[in-house]
Parts: sequence; C-alpha cells; structure tokens
Amino acid sequence: MHPPLFARLLGGLLLGLALLAPARAADELKVAEGDHIARSFRFDSGETLAELRLHYRTVGRPQRDAQGRVTNAVLVMHGTGGSGAQFIRPEFSGELFKAGGVLDAGRYYIVLPDAIGHGGSSKPSDGLRAGFPRYGYEDMVRAQHLLLSEGLKIDHLRLVWAPRWAACRPGCGARATLTSWMRCSRWPACPRRSRAATASGAASSSTRSARTRPGRAATTSSSRPA
Repeated sequence: MHPPLFARLLGGLLLGLALLAPARAADELKVAEGDHIARSFRFDSGETLAELRLHYRTVGRPQRDAQGRVTNAVLVMHGTGGSGAQFIRPEFSGELFKAGGVLDAGRYYIVLPDAIGHGGSSKPSDGLRAGFPRYGYEDMVRAQHLLLSEGLKIDHLRLVWAPRWAACRPGCGARATLTSWMRCSRWPACPRRSRAATASGAASSSTRSARTRPGRAATTSSSRPA
C-alpha cells in the first residue's frame, strides 16, 4: 500500500475511534431509574397535590460510612425545559461521567432528577392541565429535597451542580437545604468548554454570591467535588 494512502487511512480510523469513545462510554453506563411519590405536597401557592411523582435517574453506586450515611452523592439539576435524561447523552455523559472525568461514575453516586413539570415527573399534561397547582422554582427545589432525603435517604451532598436558576438561590441554600449542601456550582454550557473558562466563571459567581448573600454557600471556584 502506498505510504501516504496508508497514513490517511490509519488517521481516519483513529479519528473514528476517538469520536466513538464517548458514545461507547455512555452505553456502558449503568443508569437506574425510579419514581418517588411525595404525598400531600403543598406548593408555595397554597395548593396541594395528593401524590406528586418525582422521577429520577442515578449513575454510580452509593458509598456509605460506618453510620450508613451516603457519602458520595452528587445532585445534578437540569435547566428549564430539560430533564435528567439529557445528561445520559454521549456529549454529556461521555465527558462528565467517564473514568477520570469531573463526575467519575466510579467515584460518585450521581442523582439526575426530573423537576416538577418536566420529564417523567408530575406535570399538567398528565391530565389535570389547568387544574394542576401553580408551581415555581422554589417548589421544584423543595421537591428534589424530598426526593433525596425521603426517597433516596441522602442527607449530605458532595456537590450540587445546577443551572443558573437554581445555583445558590434561596431554595438551594436555605429553605430546601439538606443537613449540609457543601458546594454549589453552575455548569458551563457544554462540558467540553475549557476548564479555565469554567473556573473563571465560577470564581466570579463566588465573588458575587459572597458579596450579595453573606452566610450562603458560595459557588466554588472548581467544578470538581471535594
């Protein structure tokens, strides 16, 4: 075979394998799905729902200390209009959850909930439509607190990774807090974005949070759990 042609073929093969690696990594993830039913859930509007279904996915395995408490849990919240399923896509899971990744599924127990009105969780289109209680971000975060504390028996998180609407807001840091939410970190638009840009953005968020909300858990300058 002509050397230049062989080199081009070999280069194409290596490139193809590199592009397939994230998809293969995502296929190998062991994703568990489930529902937690929060009974007589009261919304901030004052309305109640007899059974609020909270759908979730988990990646990885929980590790427990001598008292049986989960010690490696990470909460990843989706943005408005999304669902936890978006993080199973290769472009996310292949980067975030891979061995050595920011959220290595071999080290962390990752919880991917669907917020109220999204994905497999209760929403108006299930049947109540206009009769569904009015809900907002506070309700979403408080419901996720119930999912963690009552459904999954988690009272401590290594990291809360959240979009702009949830990161270090009252529902995250105060009203719906667990025993200890150690860190809040906003994610970049794409996990492949440079870590330097991510750290810079998180650092500026930390400065703003510390300045405007004393005593609140500030956004960490690193997106990697402690």
